[in-house]
Amino acid sequence: MSTLIRAAAPADVSAIYALMMELAEFEKLTHLFIATEEGVRDALFGHRPAAEALVAEESGQIVGYALFFHNFSTFLGKRGLYLEDLYVRPSLRGTGLGTRMLRTLAALAVERKCGRFEWSVLDWNQPAIDFYEKMGATVLPDWRIVRITGDSLETLARPQ
Repeated sequence: MSTLIRAAAPADVSAIYALMMELAEFEKLTHLFIATEEGVRDALFGHRPAAEALVAEESGQIVGYALFFHNFSTFLGKRGLYLEDLYVRPSLRGTGLGTRMLRTLAALAVERKCGRFEWSVLDWNQPAIDFYEKMGATVLPDWRIVRITGDSLETLARPQ
């Protein structure tokens, strides 16, 4: 495959943002998608970046991306690599590109001496679950994501 996997550059933000919208559509979560292109640019390349990204480029076109950041495990006493999004255009699924992107991220985690490499998967996305398990990943059955947003976050943040 002639697809190049490389670190994202500021010029890639528009393409990454477009793929993020495609991912939201695929996951049936467009009602939650409020990100802006400028917000993505700031998160990846601003004064204090919150995340990093890899892009998959074929014939000059961005056809996939992986957005990730570091977290920390107190039990391991090491940082980890957390994959927020991995998205490959449907026409390139099954070509090995997703596997190559995960391997690139795993190598980055090893290079950075991370204790773990983690991500989440929607429980209805059985093809993705099967893909991840085939690669050696374990889908943890006993952990749930806890999230607080919007008005609830504002309420919790208020002094009592």
